[in-house]
Amino acid sequence: MQTTAERQTEQRTRMQAAVYRQYGPPDVVTLQEIDKPALRDDEVLISVRAASVNAADWHLMRAEPFTARIEMGLRRPKHAILGVDVAGVVAAVGNAVTRFRPGDELFGEKFQSGWGGFAEYVAVAENRLAPKPANLTFEEAAAVPLAGLTALQGLRDKGRLQAGQRVLINGASGGVGTFAVQIARACGAEVTGVCSTRNLELVRALGADHVIDYIRQDFARTGQRYDLIFCAVGNRSAADYKRALSPGGHCIVAGFTTMTHLLFQTLLMGTLRSLSGERKVGFMGTVSPNRDDLLVLKDMLEAGRIAPVIDRRYPLSETAAAIGYVEEGHARGKVVITMD
Repeated sequence: MQTTAERQTEQRTRMQAAVYRQYGPPDVVTLQEIDKPALRDDEVLISVRAASVNAADWHLMRAEPFTARIEMGLRRPKHAILGVDVAGVVAAVGNAVTRFRPGDELFGEKFQSGWGGFAEYVAVAENRLAPKPANLTFEEAAAVPLAGLTALQGLRDKGRLQAGQRVLINGASGGVGTFAVQIARACGAEVTGVCSTRNLELVRALGADHVIDYIRQDFARTGQRYDLIFCAVGNRSAADYKRALSPGGHCIVAGFTTMTHLLFQTLLMGTLRSLSGERKVGFMGTVSPNRDDLLVLKDMLEAGRIAPVIDRRYPLSETAAAIGYVEEGHARGKVVITMD
């Protein structure tokens, strides 16, 4: 029989986590007690207060597209815990960590770096973390990293966003889209947001100058032309994007509905159609996680120039339901996981 001291020691080394051992639908994700992650010299152990769900989570849960298995494991997941975005308190630091100490409140992400955010504790590289914005709760901060970085890097780096440009955001009410509308507006662009009828007022409230209800109107056939199109959903053809671009304009596709659509419409047809004429269509590619851009987002958040939009909150024990909801494709902004 375990002594009280032995039980306390075990509790200090164990944690609750939303674990999946095989690919499939949301019910493959279950709450389990497992060992806390080991800490490398350059890592920070975060006591997670909140995490958020991204489309990448359900894609990897189902191993869709099949190429996801290259990173996650051919037959079964090699990383048993999903989750990229986290916000929490430093529990311990590695020997080489210099910026943070126990008790600090941080936010950051683990995209393509072992994942593991849907748990009570997660080890994150120091250069993927930044101080939590002072004006945000842990839940709000957890909603920011991957979606915010995607919008920032897609508009600023890939799209070369400039003040005064006419910018269209397709998928303006989603996790990435809500940040894209706000960042483009904060940078001085004239912003048009495309969303469904029920989200028109939300997108207007985020700062969009114009909104298009895709149920009633096709942005590619209004006759309006845009200097930059940022597409967070990747649900249109390369020809549609080009039709809506001004001469010299370009479209950045940051998301995709299916792998076939990504490979054929964006990568193949977008590349071919971009070989002729001034209008360019291309895929954004992989987000580059880094501390400097997290600090850019932190400054914008604390200045009130952007703010996260949270649709729903789920406890850690209901992570499977949270992923399933995001997979349905109708979330307004972000879905957040809170610790029970």
